[in-house]
Amino acid sequence: MTQRVIVTGASGFVGKAVSRALLQRGDTVTALVRRPQTAERGAREWLFDAADFQGIEERWAADMQCDAVIHLAARVHMMRDLTADPLAAYRATNVTGAMRVAQAARRTGARRFVFVSSIKAVAESSAGRPIAETDEPAPTDPYGISKLEAERALLAYGQDSGMEIVIVRPPLVYGPGVRANFFQLMNAIARGIPLPLGAIYARRSLVFVDNLADALVHCTTDPRAAGQTFNVTDCRDLSVCELAQALATQLHAPARLVPVPVTLLRLAGRLTGRSARVDRLIGELRLDTSHICERLGWYPPHTVEHGLLETAAWYRATH
Repeated sequence: MTQRVIVTGASGFVGKAVSRALLQRGDTVTALVRRPQTAERGAREWLFDAADFQGIEERWAADMQCDAVIHLAARVHMMRDLTADPLAAYRATNVTGAMRVAQAARRTGARRFVFVSSIKAVAESSAGRPIAETDEPAPTDPYGISKLEAERALLAYGQDSGMEIVIVRPPLVYGPGVRANFFQLMNAIARGIPLPLGAIYARRSLVFVDNLADALVHCTTDPRAAGQTFNVTDCRDLSVCELAQALATQLHAPARLVPVPVTLLRLAGRLTGRSARVDRLIGELRLDTSHICERLGWYPPHTVEHGLLETAAWYRATH
């Protein structure tokens, strides 16, 4: 059965992939965006630029009724946040803003609200075993704290209102259009820059954007997803060294990976004030995805190799 779905944050590379997946399924998609002509073709645009979704209920037109909302809009994680009070800024968007959208959607008849959180709501690293949804959350930065607070506020609202809340926690998302650290890694490899990654064997979970989009569609449509929290990954974890080698192959570039010992990388991080960045690079972060596989019968439709091929092809075509 087709649905009417509103996607917030629809102009981002994840939002466009989600909109595409819904449209291919035959759903009616309304893309909530800040700027005109930034949504996926085929989606109806809803321009809304008020900070933290203030006044969204008053501007929710009668013909904007929907069955479900996929909430991607967020204040994203930044390594060096220069805001005077970063936690307050993250809370305003990621907690208060998300609650405003959920409450407005519920009052206009929406049945389900799929909230795209982050594994950072639980932890920055895993210690010897993958992180499960049942693990006690211990976020370490304002972004992760705000995501966890939003999860809890939304689940409580769902219990009070009857709205079906689904929480999805992805790790790093990659794919065509990716930015930040993953893009910088591709850029360095494509330019043949030697990288000190040859001795980093700790594995990290990733998720290809089309795999995440497919999981979100399942979470929007499957009745068994209601009230659940799911980790979503590619179901195959690569080490940073393996990832760099695979990207080099897809980029048709040499893999110049220098085997610098992890102890030296940690020392360099301390000396340069970049310990947090180095820890993210060399530490393990694996997610257990058995819950979504067992409850929904969901498995990623695309392999890691396919995801990296698509991402590298986009990079080579555009840079």
